Amino acid sequence: MKNLIIILTSVLLLSSAGLIKGQVKTGYTAARITESIIKQTNSEPVPNTVDVFKAGDPDTEVTGIVTTMFATMDVLKKAVAIGCNLIIAHEPVFYNHLDNTTQFQDDPVFLEKKRYIDEHKLVIWRFHDYIHRLKPDGIDYGMALKLGWLKYTDGTVPDRFTVPETTLGDLLQYLKKIFPGNAFHVIGKPEMRIKNIAFSAGAPGSTAHFRLLREEGVDVVIAGEVPQWETYEYVRDAVIEGKDKAIIFLGHVTSEEPGMEYCAEWLKGFIKGIPVHFIASTPSYWTY
Repeated sequence: MKNLIIILTSVLLLSSAGLIKGQVKTGYTAARITESIIKQTNSEPVPNTVDVFKAGDPDTEVTGIVTTMFATMDVLKKAVAIGCNLIIAHEPVFYNHLDNTTQFQDDPVFLEKKRYIDEHKLVIWRFHDYIHRLKPDGIDYGMALKLGWLKYTDGTVPDRFTVPETTLGDLLQYLKKIFPGNAFHVIGKPEMRIKNIAFSAGAPGSTAHFRLLREEGVDVVIAGEVPQWETYEYVRDAVIEGKDKAIIFLGHVTSEEPGMEYCAEWLKGFIKGIPVHFIASTPSYWTY
């Protein structure tokens, strides 16, 4: 009986001290933390921003933070397992840009995800517009870090790289080492000599790709995604016409996920006393 009392007393003490997983008491609500994050970006207010709460109660006390690209079911379960209840995602939670759920009210996939979020009292906040307004852009900076290419920038804009001259084929081999589980879509000649690389994260639209490809000195663009009938066909025609241009599509997730990995480290610089973790959502498809 004496040993049992000692054990129970220890559990109570640990719980009150916030040392048991999921029981951390920080005093910081999700709303307070996200307000601090926006303030730290030093950005002017973004009109009609999508950086709002997508699920959960903003007044929930935060026990831990997870940054991720997509708040997938897998990411949510991993967050719960490590005692984190605030998920900061770069992209939508419910399958469309504004997370409009009208069409999903009777959908079993949506309902199961919502039920899991509610049962575990999770809070999900989107961090899209403001991270792109960091100086430098947080998503671009994260990719430059991931590639080890900060030394190839001018020190201000981490989306232009002047690398030692190589070939498109060798560049692909390097990218495969960084993203071994990823499949790339490539248009261009493998033997093409390259030196100047531009990076275009996510899905900014083909107009942004066209602008980069026309830019003097840009040999290859590393991009996220675009409808196949747009930039894909433009670069295909350019190659057939004999122009030394190429583009590599990493996929939307891979092109921006390193930015959310960097985001976790950035948050640790001013959020104290709360665990912060990055959890990769990884590409949503596999290739065959």
